[in-house]
Amino acid sequence: MNAILPNDLLPTNVDPSDDEAVLALFESLALSAGRAIMDIFEAGFIYETKPDASPVTEADRAAERVILEGLRIALAGVTCVAEEEIAAGVVPVLESDAILLIDPLDGTKEFVNRRKDFTVNIALVRKGTPELGVVYAPARGLLYSGRPGEATEVSITPDFMPAARRKISVRSAAEPLTIVASRSHRTPETDEFIARFEGADIVSVGSSLKFCLLASGEADLYPRFGRTMEWDTAAGDAVLRGAGGRTMLIDGDPLRYGKCGQRGEADFANPWFIADTSPAADQGFRWLG
Repeated sequence: MNAILPNDLLPTNVDPSDDEAVLALFESLALSAGRAIMDIFEAGFIYETKPDASPVTEADRAAERVILEGLRIALAGVTCVAEEEIAAGVVPVLESDAILLIDPLDGTKEFVNRRKDFTVNIALVRKGTPELGVVYAPARGLLYSGRPGEATEVSITPDFMPAARRKISVRSAAEPLTIVASRSHRTPETDEFIARFEGADIVSVGSSLKFCLLASGEADLYPRFGRTMEWDTAAGDAVLRGAGGRTMLIDGDPLRYGKCGQRGEADFANPWFIADTSPAADQGFRWLG
């Protein structure tokens, strides 16, 4: 199991094609970032409002510094796309099939409101597909890790050390379905879609934990008909895909990443999507079509 390593002790020149080594790096950096976040969460903080009206705190910035420093030591040749750098106007040129997507604190609204549904997110995208991802919920003591064909859930101790690790996978669609939806960003379109699933159990959850609930077999469907960014979703999407799930556009195509500058898109915004455990959303796709 991976422990926290100071960035000056992290491995250098990690091979980006070595899934095990990359995930070990992601897990160590996520734990370090989570420690920085929880120090600020427990000490108290103020928040600012970014131009897009979303909140940002020193915890966002501190966690991103930890993650980027480590990634740029160990995976120096891979382009980093990080939320707070983008917000500051640092937009990288994508010249490779591999990119790193970082959301150092997803669910800042949950963090500001002192709820536990916030996460650290690090993902490696290859040719538009999120193949490796780590989602860490420090206030919940849970870390999720995903790569092609495998996903795991790791219990984290209060002193930020990994404890038990178990493999997770999506479940067959339950009756009634359990649908997870955003706690802070629900839209009328999302509510209309959910209403089509009569009798479904609805669970409101913040951040990328929604993907992880599907991946661990605790939910069946996550519709998102509103604005999200690639760094919000890539790590959780990688965990879900590793667990046997999928994330699809409303036309049925897979959600893809590294879209900035393609087809006239000005930023890294995602289209509307549905994450599910494969057969669970068929009814919804028929309605959308």
